[in-house]
Amino acid sequence: MTNIYQAILELEADHKSGALCTIIDTQGSTPRHEGSKMLVYEDGSFIGTVGGGEVENRIKKEAIESLNDGKTRLLKYSMVDPKSGDPGVCGGTMEVFVEPMIPSPLVVIIGGGHVGKAVAALAKSLKFRVAISDDRPEFCTPEANPDADEFYCVPMEKLSETLKITPQTYLVLTTRGSNVDIQGLAPLLKTKAAYIGIIGSKRRWLVTRKALLEQGISEERLNQVYSPIGLELKAETPGEIAVSIIAEIIMVRNGGTGKKMKI
Repeated sequence: MTNIYQAILELEADHKSGALCTIIDTQGSTPRHEGSKMLVYEDGSFIGTVGGGEVENRIKKEAIESLNDGKTRLLKYSMVDPKSGDPGVCGGTMEVFVEPMIPSPLVVIIGGGHVGKAVAALAKSLKFRVAISDDRPEFCTPEANPDADEFYCVPMEKLSETLKITPQTYLVLTTRGSNVDIQGLAPLLKTKAAYIGIIGSKRRWLVTRKALLEQGISEERLNQVYSPIGLELKAETPGEIAVSIIAEIIMVRNGGTGKKMKI
């Protein structure tokens, strides 16, 4: 069991995901007892066991689903009659609690200028992990952006090759022009990022969108992009714009509406 606990610590240190499956109750004859654990990784590999065979296969599938939707699961299995769909013939029943362990969300700011720096500072204060990506080395350093945890000094089109982008990743493009977006966005739109927001005017996004459609990006995927980025706050300064952007990310992450709560 020490190995599983050590593996959980390693998951947290490496900012990776896994699902812990624990037998919390058994009745009658079952392959494993209460407290037995299995840790399932994103790729389906696992350590530990909750019984083996078909029941373990079913639990592994539920664990992977929990990593996709971030929700816990309480699973109940009767192992009496496989002809009725039971996963075994031991004769007992078991309950398994599945707990997804998902790393802190990562805000990736592409473009480390004034607005990017302000977004990094605010995101960090709200306990997001923060990464800066910029093809200009002078903007992609701890000195230029002291609130960032990670730095990726690569062109935007190469970022997804360098950084694993997951459903816990929020991409903020505070880039310097539509030409940069047109050149670099296509690979990012193929990732599982939870959010892609692009700074700029409506006209700038229309120009970018048209070019991406011509590159073969689907209209459905482009409709998922947030541009102009942020909530409407009449923001002007980098700090105000950062508030607008992070507010939108929080809205998306928590399933909010962005509407006023005033009665």
